[in-house]
Amino acid sequence: MRLYIKYMVSLRCKMVVKAEFEKLGLPCVIVDLGIVETVDEITNEEREILRKNLSKSGLELLDDKKNMLVVKVKDTINEMIYYSEEVPNVNYSDYLSEKLGYDYTYLSNVFSEAKGMTIQQFIIINKIKRVKELLLDDQLSLTDISYRLNYSSVSHLSNQFKKITGFTPSVYKQMMNKNDRHLGNQEPE
Repeated sequence: MRLYIKYMVSLRCKMVVKAEFEKLGLPCVIVDLGIVETVDEITNEEREILRKNLSKSGLELLDDKKNMLVVKVKDTINEMIYYSEEVPNVNYSDYLSEKLGYDYTYLSNVFSEAKGMTIQQFIIINKIKRVKELLLDDQLSLTDISYRLNYSSVSHLSNQFKKITGFTPSVYKQMMNKNDRHLGNQEPE
């Protein structure tokens, strides 16, 4: 049985969720961000106990199909941006519709209603977060990053980055490197 859990965003959350399922004697096949898959079906009583215990840790067991769909949209986008070697070179609306099996207009309306932002805004925010990570990792050039995240050009990436962060990618990288040196995180020369 697959269950969806809201606000499950870190390794700590995964550990908390796994512990709650173990307390109830419910073996899990998968415990991943936002998703838990159990071997057996769970009873309504177990579901309510889980709901109560998870809420103590700031987590929410989702029942509503629309909320579960929002989690699936977010997970699909995050998987695409953070865990793929390269963002698919297709229209995001087509990608999400195909992957999730729903009309994009429906997905978009449900997502906007639940999150207070469009799917496109969510994608941009997460792509910029990923750009920040890749910039600080120092393994890829800005050109490589723009290609990897399917930007039409480096200038498009730079403009979007500045619009979201207020800084150009190079200024952001300099500031972060300067902060690392001030905090003593720089290796001795």
